[in-house]
Amino acid sequence: MTVNKPVALGIPSVKEEAPVLRPRRKTRQIRVRDVCVGGDAPVSVQSMTTTKTHDIGATLQQIAELTAAGCDIVRVACPTDKDADALKIIAQQSTIPVVADIHFQPRYVFAAIDAGMGVRVNPGNIKKFDDRIPEIAAAANANGTAMRIGINAGSLDPRLLKKYGKATPEALVESAVNEARLFEDAGFYDFAISVKHHDPVTMVRAYELLSEAGDWPLHLGVTEAGPQFQGTVKSAVAFGALLSQGIGDTIRVSLSAPPIEEVKVGEEILRSLNLRPRKLEIVSCPSCGRAQVNVYELANNVAEGLKDINFPLRVAVMGCVVNGPGEAREADLGVASGNGKGKIFVRGEVVDNVPEAEIVETLIARARIVAQELGLAEDPDSSVEVIV
Repeated sequence: MTVNKPVALGIPSVKEEAPVLRPRRKTRQIRVRDVCVGGDAPVSVQSMTTTKTHDIGATLQQIAELTAAGCDIVRVACPTDKDADALKIIAQQSTIPVVADIHFQPRYVFAAIDAGMGVRVNPGNIKKFDDRIPEIAAAANANGTAMRIGINAGSLDPRLLKKYGKATPEALVESAVNEARLFEDAGFYDFAISVKHHDPVTMVRAYELLSEAGDWPLHLGVTEAGPQFQGTVKSAVAFGALLSQGIGDTIRVSLSAPPIEEVKVGEEILRSLNLRPRKLEIVSCPSCGRAQVNVYELANNVAEGLKDINFPLRVAVMGCVVNGPGEAREADLGVASGNGKGKIFVRGEVVDNVPEAEIVETLIARARIVAQELGLAEDPDSSVEVIV
């Protein structure tokens, strides 16, 4: 395992460099309005609205909800003229960058550019796309537009399907590189690339090959990942495999679920890899026959009581004395339960021994005291320094 410095286990509120598995791969940096993608920019989280884009009020409302959840860049569909007409107002009123998702009709690419949006193009299904690249590149350069070349297994160029037999990693990458070279030959460089597939193994291999082929910023995604549980697992496995190698500059978790759930999962994947500042972390045991307390209920009640905390505290909720004291000592604070009581630890020291009925309220009160002592309550962004 490659890290930038020795791994320091323990308390997340201590300000030190958080270890990463591998430094980020160096890529070209582009700017999607005020969000940088690639280079030394943090890995950003994207999602996509589920509203009809021409319903401007509903679309802006969903964008506001996604923004509040931590979304950095949002995509909107543009399948009709009514949707294209709404793009400018949405771009002007959204507080985060908006990308128009364009399929089939090349005229919508120009509508999105004129509206001041970023643009995702699908070369596999836009009519005579390659013939329009010089014109698209000129318009994008003139307007400072960032684009994403979005290669998708479900709409791969028929010529490549014939050559490879199916949407293999090599087929996805060949399509992406061909389109990238056409844009670069036309003098346009402000683009990211994605090579999405529904199978995480195929997707991971495609991105590994693509990362070796050029310095383009890469947008990670498992397409058609499925319902929330299945899609979360697929995305976590695929993104973890790539981000742990330093591959990936922006991510979108695709779920058959409300888009705000995509953002939550994406943020948690990045936090788990120390690629985004950690917030509250509840460490709880899975419970077993040794547990002398209802760990599920206890952990959920503690999480609910601390849900408004937006700073990096690790709270351990342990059900017995086997691993409980050790885990609690590795946290900012925690409890090891047994015999109807809970030993409360704060930064490794036992500070209280309370009846089981008082564990939740005691932990919540102690968490707020610890936060104030560390100066975190007044500084919501205070966190470990993240290596990206």
